[in-house]
Amino acid sequence: MVQEIYIIDNNNELIERLKESFKRELDEYNFKTIKTLEIEIALRNIPSLIIIDEDTADVNIVEFCKSIRSNEDNSITPIIVVSSNRDRQHIIDVLKTDVEYYIKKPIDDEYFYYTIKNVVGLLTKNRRISPLTGLPGNVQIQAEMKKRLLNREKFAILYFDLDNFKAYNDVYGFSNGDEIIKFTARTISKYVHQIPNSDNFIGHIGGDDFVAIIGQADYDKICQEIIIEFDKYAIDFYNKDDVERGFVEVANRRGIIEQFPLTTISIAVLEIDPRIYKTTLEIGEMAGQIKHQAKTILGSTYVINRRRF
Repeated sequence: MVQEIYIIDNNNELIERLKESFKRELDEYNFKTIKTLEIEIALRNIPSLIIIDEDTADVNIVEFCKSIRSNEDNSITPIIVVSSNRDRQHIIDVLKTDVEYYIKKPIDDEYFYYTIKNVVGLLTKNRRISPLTGLPGNVQIQAEMKKRLLNREKFAILYFDLDNFKAYNDVYGFSNGDEIIKFTARTISKYVHQIPNSDNFIGHIGGDDFVAIIGQADYDKICQEIIIEFDKYAIDFYNKDDVERGFVEVANRRGIIEQFPLTTISIAVLEIDPRIYKTTLEIGEMAGQIKHQAKTILGSTYVINRRRF
């Protein structure tokens, strides 16, 4: 994944120094120079890092950094301020706005290089907030949807949900249930990320719920491949007797034994046209209907709510 780094530097000195320092890694880091007035546009893309040269910025740096932090989708985007101002109180005031680093001029290029690498690396780790699957959670899922809506992109959202998963947990325990969740995450990632040169996104909503956000592609093929692999290997998480019967038995609250089919996967696909959907709330409402439709079909299945692009 290419790391987008936005630099506010009216003299273009910083970007030239950084391109030289990162010349062997420019396929991993995309440095872009922007003006202070363009910050709202830049924030839509949820940059990996923002670097500000205070000496050339035509704004009050403290207020400017506060305004960046007020954008909820970029609340964890790191900020580095580079400045020749060595006044201690000024530095403290800047750091109080949740700026991660204040680097004094003259710049030590090697120090600057490793600071950027380490900050971006830490952000990448923090954004993978699910300790179980290593996938981004709800904050990043919402931010990713907002980014694409604001950029008026056409995309699709795939919602994944496991059927009869509670019954599995009741019989086999949460530890084994976690293994099925990790297996599901690997299966989804395998087929969503197989599309070359894509900026596809996969998130873990929580529990047995996942989401994938992808550009225009063959959704039928992706869903079919995920279902085939899931059904082929999910039975490995059951004992032989349950597999042969095709169900598990669980006592309900009244002590009555009930039978539940083996766990399957339901996929609801919602095609997003920015002319129709304006907010993530609208997407969520429609997605709920499609997910309900998918859950009413027995076995692993997928339902696509198609829109003409």
